[in-house]
Amino acid sequence: MTVSLVLLFGVLLALLLRFKALGAGAAVIAVLFGFYLADTGARTTINDLMSAAISALPDRNP
Repeated sequence: MTVSLVLLFGVLLALLLRFKALGAGAAVIAVLFGFYLADTGARTTINDLMSAAISALPDRNP
């Protein structure tokens, strides 16, 4: 089963907010940082890094 990283990070952010490990202001800053980071030249490098990290995980499907 493939899960979108956006969904995964969204759930993680929601959990951090729920358990008050991250304030609402910090969450807004994190979301805006990600939004604006996606519009920079670093987008390709970050995407490649995440793809490599995911492909390095062991395959759990038999």
